[in-house]
Amino acid sequence: MPKRFDLPDRIPIFPLPGAVLMPRARMPLHIFEPRYLQMLEDTLKTGHRMIGMIQPEGEGLAAIGCAGRVVAFSETDDGRMMISLGAISRFRLVQVDEGFSPYLNARIDWSSFARDMAGPEEDPGLDRQALFGLLGRFMESEGLATDWDAAAQAEDELLINSLSMMLPFSPGDKQALLESPTLADRRELLVGLIEFALHGGENEERLQ
Repeated sequence: MPKRFDLPDRIPIFPLPGAVLMPRARMPLHIFEPRYLQMLEDTLKTGHRMIGMIQPEGEGLAAIGCAGRVVAFSETDDGRMMISLGAISRFRLVQVDEGFSPYLNARIDWSSFARDMAGPEEDPGLDRQALFGLLGRFMESEGLATDWDAAAQAEDELLINSLSMMLPFSPGDKQALLESPTLADRRELLVGLIEFALHGGENEERLQ
């Protein structure tokens, strides 16, 4: 993983609604549009191999995204690319550069997210039994399935961040999860969103 002084101040960005990359998580992406195939080709030529995942917001882009390093890629017979991004750190968008490339590049600021580079977070307040009970009800209501054995064995951060990325929340809710300052903050918001979905917005006592 690059050290802080190796982090570039300009990276290509990939706007994708509903897709957020959380610290130290991995995200698979299917690349097929010509402009993003060009972005991937150019990214693989750099030393950092980073792409910034960011959500569209209104007429522009969200203020905060997360950069991932291309850690694996493969090409299909018809020229599409399957890649995996390994999250490095969140960033704050400074300015989208005007240029001649078919994809967006942006100047970014990493300084607000030093904790992302400091290693995995733990969440001492996480009550797995309560969370799994709530999650089971939510998954049943949404017609979803999960690997409960894998979930039970996952570290706190991997569990909470994976759920934040994968569960079917709105783009705005996913952005709020991404911007949560700490893992405990993200877990509390995650629980609140699940409860809200289950109870239709009624005021219910939330898990802490």
